[in-house]
Amino acid sequence: MRARISALLVVLAGCGVQVPVSAPKALDLASEARKSEPESVPGICWGRDTLPAVIETETVTREVAPGSFRSESQQRMVRDTETIWVRTPCYDQLTPDTILTLQRALRARGYYLGPLDGVLEGQTMTSVRRFQEDHGLDTKVLSLRAAQMLGLVLTPVR
Repeated sequence: MRARISALLVVLAGCGVQVPVSAPKALDLASEARKSEPESVPGICWGRDTLPAVIETETVTREVAPGSFRSESQQRMVRDTETIWVRTPCYDQLTPDTILTLQRALRARGYYLGPLDGVLEGQTMTSVRRFQEDHGLDTKVLSLRAAQMLGLVLTPVR
């Protein structure tokens, strides 16, 4: 009897619809930043951040005489200071419970080690920046797309 049931289960298991499974797509947030202020639309919220200039210093050591060396440094501007705009969850969505969920989601991914206190400042914002920077968006302003990927706000069905 047991053998018949096992055989029946094997046959039934083979009849199910097979759904192809693929690895999740890499999260790329680079396209979330805009260089100019977007127009105001009800229900759509934007956060602004000023990114600091990035300056590289390169030091080259040259031999000026046998056994005598001199170091010369040069600086170059990699990126000037710029203001960016990022679509973000609206302020009324960022409740202490939502921020606590954000902290937990960042902690689960290894980005947040601070207290789970539901406060969006300090360590939480630094962790948001590190998470987003690893995915192409260098800002402490929580993007709507990052919030969706972290499970904080609903993602529309396409």
